[in-house]
Amino acid sequence: MNKALSIFIGVLISTSAFAQSDPNLGIIPAPVAITRANGNFILDKTTVLVNQSIDGAKMADLLNAFIVTKAGFALRETKITQPNQKAIVLTSVGADQLPAEGYTIKVTPKQIVLTGKGAGLFYAVQSAMQMMPDKVADKITIPAVDINDYPRFAYRGTMLDVSRHFFPISFIKKYIDQLAYYKINTFHWHLTDDQGWRLEIKKYPKLVEIGSSRNGTIIGNYPGNGNYLTPVKGYYTQEEAKDIVKYAAAKYITIIPEIELPGHASAAIAAYPELSCFPDRDTFISDKTPWAGSRKGKQVQQTWGVFDDIFVPSANTFTFLENVLDEVIAIFPSKYIHIGGDEAPKTYWKESTFCQNLMKEKGLKDEHELQSYFIQTIEKHVNGKGRSIIGWDEILEGGLAPNATVMSWRGEDGGIAAAQQKHDVIMTPGSMGLYIDHKQSNSPDEPVTIGGFAPYQKIYAYDPIPKVLTADERKYIKGVQANMWSEYIKTTAKAENHAFPRLLALSEIAWSPVERKDLKNFSEERLPAHLARLDKMNVNFWVPTPIGQSDKPLTGGEFTIDLKAPVTGAKIYYSIDLSRPSENAFLYTAPIKITVPQGEKRVLKTIVIAPSGRRSVTTETVLNNGAPEVKTEAKK
Repeated sequence: MNKALSIFIGVLISTSAFAQSDPNLGIIPAPVAITRANGNFILDKTTVLVNQSIDGAKMADLLNAFIVTKAGFALRETKITQPNQKAIVLTSVGADQLPAEGYTIKVTPKQIVLTGKGAGLFYAVQSAMQMMPDKVADKITIPAVDINDYPRFAYRGTMLDVSRHFFPISFIKKYIDQLAYYKINTFHWHLTDDQGWRLEIKKYPKLVEIGSSRNGTIIGNYPGNGNYLTPVKGYYTQEEAKDIVKYAAAKYITIIPEIELPGHASAAIAAYPELSCFPDRDTFISDKTPWAGSRKGKQVQQTWGVFDDIFVPSANTFTFLENVLDEVIAIFPSKYIHIGGDEAPKTYWKESTFCQNLMKEKGLKDEHELQSYFIQTIEKHVNGKGRSIIGWDEILEGGLAPNATVMSWRGEDGGIAAAQQKHDVIMTPGSMGLYIDHKQSNSPDEPVTIGGFAPYQKIYAYDPIPKVLTADERKYIKGVQANMWSEYIKTTAKAENHAFPRLLALSEIAWSPVERKDLKNFSEERLPAHLARLDKMNVNFWVPTPIGQSDKPLTGGEFTIDLKAPVTGAKIYYSIDLSRPSENAFLYTAPIKITVPQGEKRVLKTIVIAPSGRRSVTTETVLNNGAPEVKTEAKK
């Protein structure tokens, strides 16, 4: 087994047996259909591994390497089985009758048969690994079962912004490993923005020489209470990007690159000022913005928000962007090229004599139509290269480009409008929990975020197909995506903390039928074991708060507090003396009874500590038995 494969296997090992009563056998996302049968398959050293699929050799290696780590022994690989020989069989026979990316798993006392081709067989292996409990006496007991599974949506995506803060290749690959394990098949890579240009473009070297570095970054929430005064820099060479594309493709993940236009262009304009309507104007920097270095000339932005200096729609700019996109298309074989299109203020276009004359020449009634002209010009070029554009829902304004796919982020309205116009749509509304840079609880322990509130339960509750669409219009909803913007995510550890467990909830709404969703089963039966797996492999996930604890005040005199650890093997500590709980507080071992005298209240505070030492935020529940409200007097 090669080293890369062994490293990948290390991230797949689960740490705990699923409950035998779990109807989903511990699998995330929940399969379409699971039918229990009689008996069990006993996986031991006598079992052989049989590959009868054209593309199954890598899958067999993947599964065998997992079994080595899980059971402590490798299976002998063979082409055929002997009579009465226990075997795990990988086959593509019958896979042509399955839906795209679909698979089946049939477990009998004698055989486990995984059927699929390409991504389908790969996903069969992921599910097989997830459903294997821990070994007992050198044996793994797997219940007899029939699984029939395929995705609800063809597009199951997540976006990572590397422009605001740069993340190394090692992290990108680690992230991709997790996406593959949960059957997320699209990685949207946000490569350019006002605060950094992150991809080498050989025809325009200043994009990375100048545009990939900024002198500082604001401290704290916008507009900032200081500046870190340290440069933020980094970019991916074309060879590095190709390597990541190849790495993802081996796990059936498509990478969609995003090159922002016409707005969010400060880094590109800092490198090539002639791309601005006003090349000689200094970058506008508010007096309230804490700034590092020079304020003269065109600057890569050090703060967040929307900036007036956007691309001028000139022949020179279109030549520049077409040349950039040609190099991008040569790196990324994806059907889609994301061109942004969001948050493009029209102030400079209104002030520009060139833009106003261009509008008259083209018969455009306003700047929104000028933006549509801009997007359509780019789309013609991309279509001419055999690709399609995808853009944020602002590309609807002024008229939608003929073949564009719309990514609906400002609620669902943009997606609804696009579907009604018979355009393909990816639903990614921030209002529905799909902005995973938002905070995960209302605890003051949460790190600084851009705001918002997006617990994984909110994502889990979302149905990407709006009810208002007709049956015909619904077919244009091609999938769903979660977005991680990185203004306030400076480290890979914080990126992981924001991603997990929310991406697990995303995987289920992207893959599983609506009727198979079950938040209680997801949160209490399957998620604890998956989080324990992430804990063991050093993924810095957000540790959920105790299952069963109320985040709202409770009234009464007698309380029985019944809690459950949200991570397998984790411990819950609690206090009722107003102190912040830690290992020095009470260890929760069984339901606790708390009596509150009439006219008093108690505050139950808890914390969850995972086996690795990772801990949750502190959660408080007020237990009130008629205590008088304490009014705080206004300061004189």
